[in-house]
Amino acid sequence: MDDQEKQEIYREFGEAVNMTPKELEDWLETDESKEVGWTHEGESEAVGHKSGRRIVEIKHTKKADLGDDDYAHMKKVVGYVHRHSKQGGPGEDKEHSRWRYSLMNWGHDPLK
Repeated sequence: MDDQEKQEIYREFGEAVNMTPKELEDWLETDESKEVGWTHEGESEAVGHKSGRRIVEIKHTKKADLGDDDYAHMKKVVGYVHRHSKQGGPGEDKEHSRWRYSLMNWGHDPLK
């Protein structure tokens, strides 16, 4: 991954993740956060919830200290947020929807 690609990923990640680390940390402690998402067989934590914890770590890391694995995760987050956002969400109650809760686990609140 070259520097230009890293710059682009960093920029896109900053746009996709619109929750502060504190907002995301607080959200990840809620029952709603823990009840959504897909879980790998044999694991107890959903993929998105685990990603949210990783996002908080990345947000607390200085840009100069980010490694290739961090950039790979940031790229994954951007892809998820873009794909999932396009799916829309329920027509009626977006605020209390699993669609929103799942996106929030990935650091993006679609109501912001």
